[in-house]
Amino acid sequence: MKSLLLIGQSNMAGRGYLSDVPAIYNENIEMLRNGRWQMMAEPIHFDREVAGVGPAASFAAAWALDHPEEKLGLIPCAEGGSSIDEWGADQMLARHAIAEAKFAMETSELIGILWHQGENDSLNGKHSVYAEKLKAVFDFFRNELGLPDVPIIVGELPDFLGKSGFGLSATEFKEINREMAKVVAEEENCYLVSAENLSSNPDGIHINAESQRQFGIRYYEAFRKKASISHALGDEDERLSKIYGRETTKNEKIYLLSRDFALGKIDYQTFMEKFAENAK
Repeated sequence: MKSLLLIGQSNMAGRGYLSDVPAIYNENIEMLRNGRWQMMAEPIHFDREVAGVGPAASFAAAWALDHPEEKLGLIPCAEGGSSIDEWGADQMLARHAIAEAKFAMETSELIGILWHQGENDSLNGKHSVYAEKLKAVFDFFRNELGLPDVPIIVGELPDFLGKSGFGLSATEFKEINREMAKVVAEEENCYLVSAENLSSNPDGIHINAESQRQFGIRYYEAFRKKASISHALGDEDERLSKIYGRETTKNEKIYLLSRDFALGKIDYQTFMEKFAENAK
């Protein structure tokens, strides 16, 4: 089994509205929750009550299409509202993520780290020391995990920041993106992903669900090609259509039935009838 560590702040944790995009289910994609691997279901993170769609599900689904005989596990450790300082060596968020990753590595091979953070540092001249701090974060994770060459995929901050809502204060996002690019250029196996044409929720700071799906495809393309993605791919929706159109397996159908029953969407008799039908 392969695994990915998800770290950063709220746009990695996901704030896209779940009802805005088709759900992604795949029995070969799992998430670490309460010390156990279980089939992925969004929200993958539970850092906040409003957690929703992030980039990880579409990344994992694209990976699964290319690796149909393998399993991928997601390790959710992003924290909404976190600054770069809170991801520093021996800080609580970093320590927690390292502990979760090491636990996951007992039963999986960690093949990458997905990072998205910077909104909290896009003001008051904090960009002047951001590159130094970001490099230290990446070095710390690689050293602590004993994986000096593990790929790190870094997402840019979107250009809707600094204009409205909660994003109004993030006026220096371009400077943060510039500092990210410096670190990526200097670090081996580190790749930058364009946030071009991504759209926000009405709050002006969080990437909406549809754009998060597209962002995840770009993250995967950077991982697959081992190269930075400097623009929107142009065929993201086509790739997502393949993911959404994938035929559901027997195990996935049973999982979804159980979920619908637990949520009160179907009654017991309907559940048993459909369960018997799908179990054949």
